[in-house]
Order: sequence, then C-alpha cells, then structure tokens
Amino acid sequence: MFDVFGSVKGLLKLDQVCIDNNIFRLHYKATVVILIAFSLLVTSRQYIGDPIDCIVDEIPLNVMDTYCWIYSTFTIPNRLTGVAGKDIVQPGVSSHVDGHDEVKYHKYYQWVCFVLFFQAMLFYVPRYLWKTWEAGRIKMLVLDLNMPVVNDECKDERKKILVDYFVENINRHNFYAIRFFICEVLNFVNVLGQIYFMDFFLDGEFTTYGSEVVRFTEMEPEERGDPMARVFPKVTKCTFHKYGPSGSVQRFDGLCVLPLNIVNEKIYVFLWFWFIILTILTGASLLYRFAVVFMPKVRLYLLRARSRLSSHDEVELISSKCQLGDWFILYQLGKNIDSLIYKEIISDLSLKLEGKEMV
Repeated sequence: MFDVFGSVKGLLKLDQVCIDNNIFRLHYKATVVILIAFSLLVTSRQYIGDPIDCIVDEIPLNVMDTYCWIYSTFTIPNRLTGVAGKDIVQPGVSSHVDGHDEVKYHKYYQWVCFVLFFQAMLFYVPRYLWKTWEAGRIKMLVLDLNMPVVNDECKDERKKILVDYFVENINRHNFYAIRFFICEVLNFVNVLGQIYFMDFFLDGEFTTYGSEVVRFTEMEPEERGDPMARVFPKVTKCTFHKYGPSGSVQRFDGLCVLPLNIVNEKIYVFLWFWFIILTILTGASLLYRFAVVFMPKVRLYLLRARSRLSSHDEVELISSKCQLGDWFILYQLGKNIDSLIYKEIISDLSLKLEGKEMV
C-alpha cells in the first residue's frame, strides 16, 4: 500500500521559499494530494477486490461481469427505502415492471479514478501559472537570508543589495502583485466550478450529497432513503440479452455487487465537506484581499504585524512611499527572512526612502 502512495510524497515537501499563502497551499498541496491519493485508491483493485461481481444463471460469470461493467447497471429509485431482509430483499433492486417503475442507470463509477485525477490537475493550474509568472523573484531577493546562521559580512552585503534593489525599483511591482491576485481568484473560481462539475458528473446529486448523508443518520430505519446507496449503490441489477435456439431474444436479470462503491461513497462524502470548507476559506481570503487592495490602512497594519520588531514610524514611512506591489513584495519577504534581519532591512530601507545615508 505504501508503494501506491509513494508518488504523492513529493507534493508534501515544504518549499524553502514561500511565494504564496496558506489558503493557496490548501489548493495546490492539500487538495491535489487528497485527490491523487483517492484516485490511486480507487485504481488499486488488489486492495479492494473486483470492481463488480454479478450472479446470473446460464451465463458465465466472467462474461456477465464484463458486460455489466461496460454497459452499466441500474437500480429502482422508488424501492430504495426500507430495511433489507424485512420489507424487501435488497433496497433498490427489487423486481420491477417495465414502463411503470423508474429505472436509474449507473455508468459513472468506472470513470471515478480518471475524474479525480483530472480534478487534481485543475487544482494545480493556478499554482503552475503563479510559478511561471513569479519566475523565482522572491527566491532571488531572499539571497539566503532565511538561513538560521549567516556571516555578518555576507549578511550586510546581501541586505545592501536587497535595499538598493527595492529603492531603485520602487513602484514597479504592481503587475507582479496583480498576477498573484488573479491566481487567487482562479482558485476560487476553480473550486466553485469543480463543485458543479461533480454535480454534473453524479447526475445532480453532489451539491446536496453531504447534507443528505447527515440528515439520513437522524431518520427512522423504515423511512431512510440512503443517499449513498442512491448515488453509489453497492447492489444493482443488470439485464443480459442473448439469442435463444429459435432466434428469439432471451433476457437474463442478474444481481451485481459493486464493492468499489463502498470506497467511492466515502470518498465523495469527504470531498463534499472538504470542498465546502475550502470554498468558504477561499471566499474569506478574497474578502481579505479586497481589503488589502482598496484600504491602505489595512496594508499598514499588516506590515506592522509582519515587521513586529521594527518601529511603527519606520513602517509607516515605508508604507506611505510604497504602492500595492511594493507592499506585497515586502510582505512576502517578511515570511521568508529571519525576523531580526528583516528588522534591519526595514530600518535601512526607511532611511534610504527618507533620503538619508545608512550609517
């Protein structure tokens, strides 16, 4: 089992230089790892068993299994309620009358592993765009000042390079910041779009899936219509058509067990809650970003919090001289540079911006 998930370990490594934020990492790290792990889990048949096992008279079992897996199985939605062994033989697969009882076909379960992997790739797209646009700028500016031990002479030289760069390129970083904000919006659009994509994939069942599962646990057993059994049934029916000796078409009804759906139903319950939480957190981060963009006072308070060892006057001077992009660069540097060194950089930068020479 560890070999199956070995390829996911690379996504869990911590970056030496942080170029985004925690909400961003929930998208391209946590969510991508979750989706790829689920995709690998679904494809690992040797750990779960055969994806389908059908029982029918006169038809070889391997032929029936292959036929029903390819051409789908079905359930009877109006027979989903009740207790197995009491009211009906098995919820959803009782005998039915053609043309009278509604029949629901289930085809999507064979595509689950591919869809999960495709979703993981979509979650990584904003990260890929940002890495391309960012082009290692923060890493270049950090200049190894994030190391716990830096030679004093080397540290002073690197601080001077960083401060000189910032002064010479003041008010030229707005486009850099805007690109990052675009990627944050893409994260929000992506997670919303994926919720509706999964709803389409599961025939309109996903948007209410998690809430119905919670409500299901509070109902009486006789009244329960298990939403997990409706979306991912464990027992279904399959009709095999075969020509008889006289050339007439014979129908064989088989009962099919889908052990893989035991895993699928749990996966999508987890994904429902995860996507809802991720959407709320991403929406809140966009409100925070809106405040940062349109309220200079907010930027000042955030920069003070990031450079908590510096004097408020120095931070206020820098904030008054800098535009949005400059503030963003400084804030990102504060995440990566040692706090004591960052304090010295803020002090030197404030002197430079005030028109004084550093001592």
